Amino acid sequence: MKLHSVFDKEFSRFGHVLEGYDFSGLLRKLDETTEKPEDGVIYIPGDPALESLPVFAELQDRAFGGIPIQIGYVNGRNTKLNCLEYHRGSEVSVASDDIILFFAKLEDMENGKIDSSQVEAFSLPKGTGAIYYETSMHYAPVKSGGPYRDIIVLPRGTNTEMPKITCGDREDKLLWARNKWLFAHPEAPEAAAGAVIGITGKNIDVETDL
Repeated sequence: MKLHSVFDKEFSRFGHVLEGYDFSGLLRKLDETTEKPEDGVIYIPGDPALESLPVFAELQDRAFGGIPIQIGYVNGRNTKLNCLEYHRGSEVSVASDDIILFFAKLEDMENGKIDSSQVEAFSLPKGTGAIYYETSMHYAPVKSGGPYRDIIVLPRGTNTEMPKITCGDREDKLLWARNKWLFAHPEAPEAAAGAVIGITGKNIDVETDL
């Protein structure tokens, strides 16, 4: 697998780098107030300390056009693809460490499945913010050699408690949390927890496949 950068033209299929924002205070608060586990990953959809900073309003009004947002984080150690997910609306990552993001296009799924050979990898350098589009399937960042911290910005309510629904079509079975449709590789912990298996091929590992 070839590793691209979010600054490469190949990233334009999935999103673009955010310009004209000062993320320094946001990243400083993240580093000072949140854990960075050496084993596993923690995800917080919305953190009041991060949302109290001036950049919150700027992200809400500029990057998301004025709709309500949340600023949370995903911190820890992860090296594998494991799953892909998508939301109704875009997502922003602001990296506090050099990380790698895996992406695939929603329209490339066939009969509810996608082969991991269609997944692409992009480096997101420390201090950089990138927005990725609604049809850009993704999951937790990965990093070789240690844990990371990463800001996650989403429409408010995303990744919180799943609504109670009666399944009426194939997509309904993918709903894993509020505004979160997810499918897993057979080797992923999420598959063992009941997630729909939809990734075929190798479970990409940044430490062996990049």
